[in-house]
Amino acid sequence: MKLKYCSALLLGLAFCSCEDDPKLLHDAITDLSNDCIKRSLPVAPNIVNNDIEFAYAMAIPKKMGTLTYAEAVASIAGMENTRFDPNSYYTNNGGQDIPVRVASDSKTEGTTTSVEFTVDTCAATLRYYYVIPEEAKGKDVKFTFSVKASNGQTAQYKLGPYKISKMDMTKGLKVNAENCFISFQNEGEAMHIYSVEEVENNPSLLEKIDLMYHYSTYNDISHAIYTASSPEEYMIDASLPAGFVNDTKLKKIYGMQDRQLADLKYNKYVDDLDFETLNLTKSSTYLLGMKEESAFWAETNDGKYRAFVYVNKAPKGEMTISAKRYPMK
Repeated sequence: MKLKYCSALLLGLAFCSCEDDPKLLHDAITDLSNDCIKRSLPVAPNIVNNDIEFAYAMAIPKKMGTLTYAEAVASIAGMENTRFDPNSYYTNNGGQDIPVRVASDSKTEGTTTSVEFTVDTCAATLRYYYVIPEEAKGKDVKFTFSVKASNGQTAQYKLGPYKISKMDMTKGLKVNAENCFISFQNEGEAMHIYSVEEVENNPSLLEKIDLMYHYSTYNDISHAIYTASSPEEYMIDASLPAGFVNDTKLKKIYGMQDRQLADLKYNKYVDDLDFETLNLTKSSTYLLGMKEESAFWAETNDGKYRAFVYVNKAPKGEMTISAKRYPMK
């Protein structure tokens, strides 16, 4: 079967799946051609367990043959679910991306992810998702894309290197009266919440607790964050558990709606350099009146980690928070 849109795309000397996808707008296509762009947020840190998304565009003149095979080779093998989307996309008159199935389900073996084209098409744009592995943290990753056609021609496109952040990121955790203990100590997690019951049943967990959340009915306190050395006069109706000893440094910040944590259309990002250059000489031992879209910096008692914690939601009695954590040692 021939895809109906193939000829029109080649006559226009361009192909794309949407505004953000690559276009071949050079001279008329006389050979197998390819192009590729990174579709992920361009200046956002690349963080372990998250995708880097690419759009890989390929075309050959209809009279010369069809596309048969495409692959992406990463310099470091991606995590499970690293894949090609088997659909090519075009934008309809309503501005919607419409998928057209053109390829087999992708296969990933080691560093290589590949698909075979299952329809007679001479133009396609496939989306490739690289899921960042722990092994890539702090390293550079490069990608080589290639395509084969039925006439034996091949084409190749290289992208990178892309720096992978040393950060961990955890999103959408709730803190309330029952789940109030915040820890930045767990391997592979930017932040973990422990419950009162967990700590009561296992007091040794207190060594891992960096902060305690408390909600107060006093308006000037409201959503509060406490450390082991928070002054009693600012706690009023809250009490710290015996054995809570970590003296975490805190600093409230306004107007820093990190897009990766906020899931809102801001163009601000906390990156590795922000953690490395952070000045905490005027830090606090408590935070009061935390509100939705506010945030704070934290440094663990041993100086091993720094964290940026963002408040996604702050209704009465609880907060939903997200965090980035950076290793300092």
